[in-house]
Amino acid sequence: MSGETAKLSRMALAAMVVGSMVGAGIFSLPSVFARNTGPVGGLVAWAIAGTGMLTLAMVFQFLSRRRPDLDAGIFAYAKAGFGLYLGFLAALGYWTAACLGNVSYFVIFKGTLGAVLPFFGDGDTVAAVLVSSVLLWSTHFLILRGIRQAAGMNTVVTIAKVVPIAIFIVFAAFAVDLDVLRANIAEGLSGGGKGSLFEQVRNTMLVTVFVFLGVEGASVYSRYAKRREDVAVATIVGFLLVLALLVLVTMLSYGVLPRAELASLRNPSMAGVLRAAVGPWGSMLVSVGLMVSVAGAYLAWILLAAEVLRAAAGAGIMPSFLGRENRHGVPAAALWLSNGIVQLFLIVTLFTEDTFVLLKNMASSMSLIPYFFVAAFGLMLAVRGETYDGWSRRRKIELGLAVAATVYAAGLVYAGGFRYFVLSCVIYAPGTILFLISRREQRGNIFAPYEWPILLLVLVSCGIGVWAISTGNTAF
Repeated sequence: MSGETAKLSRMALAAMVVGSMVGAGIFSLPSVFARNTGPVGGLVAWAIAGTGMLTLAMVFQFLSRRRPDLDAGIFAYAKAGFGLYLGFLAALGYWTAACLGNVSYFVIFKGTLGAVLPFFGDGDTVAAVLVSSVLLWSTHFLILRGIRQAAGMNTVVTIAKVVPIAIFIVFAAFAVDLDVLRANIAEGLSGGGKGSLFEQVRNTMLVTVFVFLGVEGASVYSRYAKRREDVAVATIVGFLLVLALLVLVTMLSYGVLPRAELASLRNPSMAGVLRAAVGPWGSMLVSVGLMVSVAGAYLAWILLAAEVLRAAAGAGIMPSFLGRENRHGVPAAALWLSNGIVQLFLIVTLFTEDTFVLLKNMASSMSLIPYFFVAAFGLMLAVRGETYDGWSRRRKIELGLAVAATVYAAGLVYAGGFRYFVLSCVIYAPGTILFLISRREQRGNIFAPYEWPILLLVLVSCGIGVWAISTGNTAF
């Protein structure tokens, strides 16, 4: 970040939180939620997710104050608390989630255009992948020449993407049909073919993780804040604003269309809901808003993906070549690897069904390890009393926050289920080669004694994942 943008105001930090979180996910919520649950299950899911993610955001906040030395990225907490290999897995998981998120942006962007240009389909056709690839590498070479997203630009883009969402909320509220809402509530409570309320909520939890990715935005950039206390305020304000938008978009949609119709809407499903409420112009408004949102989020996250690799290389858990910068100050090797993986995943979308949902769930699953270790590291500090002066009131509060965040993160791992864990290991296992290269460079012990069982678990799970993919049996 240049000297001109080195110190960020409270508003700029809050815009980073909102800008990082509001991407493509919110525009698909009506149909994604409707496929899994009804209004009651949706409210329960948001209550759990909102509370859990708020505690996690607060853990980010107090860790940025108590351990300001750990500012290389959120994986730094895993490395400091649990060792090099788990720190590496956290970095790899967060980086992969960022790459998968960028693929999902391309898919939903082209899927939106597919409503008027049928050859784009749902964003996973050959034409869509070709055009996405051109956009990907065009942006790549611009970034290599030193293009950066300034904090002021992020603020403008954030406002531009929130305005159409706010318009959706206003018009959807006026279009709510209480009879439709009551019917959706009754169907959800009866199961509606989606299982018990507990199962409905569980199946919805990974969706909530995807739309909350980026909650750490202000904390990640805390070292650039004008005042440290601004980080906490920006995190809470940005989070609560996004949570309100997410809940309103989801719940109001249940009052506009029956659940079955919501579930069958093409992405972006917000467009279908607003079309039903006000006519064709509503669909156009949402589509334009999504394109602005996706464009801003894509640039932010592709830069973040490269930054994660650069920071991890600087911390000694990734090969050193990933930390090298070109003459424009861009981590070129990290950018090449990040966009290479995005390109690979774009090609994979040609062979998957319900591509956007799969990408969204995989990105959520890959983010669970870094989030879990952030919460666990906060819990470790509070229990041990490191950086605290006895059993103060603040220590007790932060201990409670860390306990709640750790339980929530562990619950998300359970909600994700075995399927996404083993699919994640298909990436973690071969990715471990990067860790081996970094350890060889530093001439240190490759694995600590307690890390060998972790490696074995990753390798076995990878084998199961590869078998499942090769046999087409990934629905276990």
